[in-house]
Amino acid sequence: MKTTRRLTQLAFLSITLVGIFVLEGDAERWCPLGGVEALYSYVTVGNMTCSLGVSNFYILGALLLLTLLARRAFCGYMCPIGTISEWLQSGARRLGLRPLRVPYRLDRGLALLKYPVLAIILYITWKAGELLFRAFDPCYALISRHGKDITVWAYIVSGAIVLASLVIVLPFCRWLCPLAAVFTPFSRVGLARVKRDGETCEDCGECNRVCPMGIQVNQVKQVTAARCTACLDCVAACPRVADGALTWGPPKALGNRWPQAALVVVLLACVGGAIAATYAFPFPSFVTSRGEPPAETETIVLRIDGVRCRGTSQGFVNWLQRADEYGVPGYFKVETWPASTQAQVRITFDPSVTNAAAIKRAITEPAFDADGVWSFPPYEIEGYDLLDAED
Repeated sequence: MKTTRRLTQLAFLSITLVGIFVLEGDAERWCPLGGVEALYSYVTVGNMTCSLGVSNFYILGALLLLTLLARRAFCGYMCPIGTISEWLQSGARRLGLRPLRVPYRLDRGLALLKYPVLAIILYITWKAGELLFRAFDPCYALISRHGKDITVWAYIVSGAIVLASLVIVLPFCRWLCPLAAVFTPFSRVGLARVKRDGETCEDCGECNRVCPMGIQVNQVKQVTAARCTACLDCVAACPRVADGALTWGPPKALGNRWPQAALVVVLLACVGGAIAATYAFPFPSFVTSRGEPPAETETIVLRIDGVRCRGTSQGFVNWLQRADEYGVPGYFKVETWPASTQAQVRITFDPSVTNAAAIKRAITEPAFDADGVWSFPPYEIEGYDLLDAED
């Protein structure tokens, strides 16, 4: 069982690192915590927090579904921080370093810290409209390609997690992870769970000893603790597992046990579904409009370089409202799908006062302000040349 989980962890960590450092993908847009951070601003004003996209919502939804089916399996099989922390602890054991045993009550008390951590992150994000948590985020230290927006604090927090992981089992995951706080209410009612047969169980305590989350498996008939990551280390360690002392799966009414492969299949299906939904059902991450829509409207869809986040999307809208002769008159609505390269932009307008050609000129023509200063447009339209348009 451990081999299957280790291979799954290796696969997801490798995909993450290759996607970031080789393919230069935007991993931040696949962070489930980003979906939580962006939810308030999207619901209230229709705009995503800068640097995030609708893919954050899809992956968050997929992982919440996974949590309802298999508890916090994301933490045990996919999370890069959890994987690295767990591997560090495994390496420390091989070197003869034994982890500290944290008393159960202290462990449960420290586990409450993740809720104020989540609350603080959401408050400062919603208040500032920016991902200020980046400055301390250990995951961002891994996925940022170490660009100019990374701070020394992210490295300090990452270093602290590395050192703590050598002497304590999964300290960040157990006590401080804000995403774990999001998963908890869903995991508490999760379908699959470890089940203990009281008649077969010898009460040897091996399951307790190996549980990375400090769950007292031998004291319950079914493990319904929200912190269970479905690692199945307890099942693998049970000396009476062949006799059914410990099994994993849905409640007994739905069947006695599932193979671990079923968990991996569910995990892949949820993640694959999120990726497919992102491309099959895209919706804009920035929406704004001016004026009342007329009875008839027209829409153009453009690929534009220079629209990379909420800030540049708003800058694009401001550029369309320029004060010179090229400013877009009347009603218009702008919807954007920001991207690090060319973003998709959909503009709905009043055809009685303007047209598609005039809007393209508004995007690409230099502006001349009241102080006599020329401003060149920071945007380029794919396949559009202003000189050719003038001809």
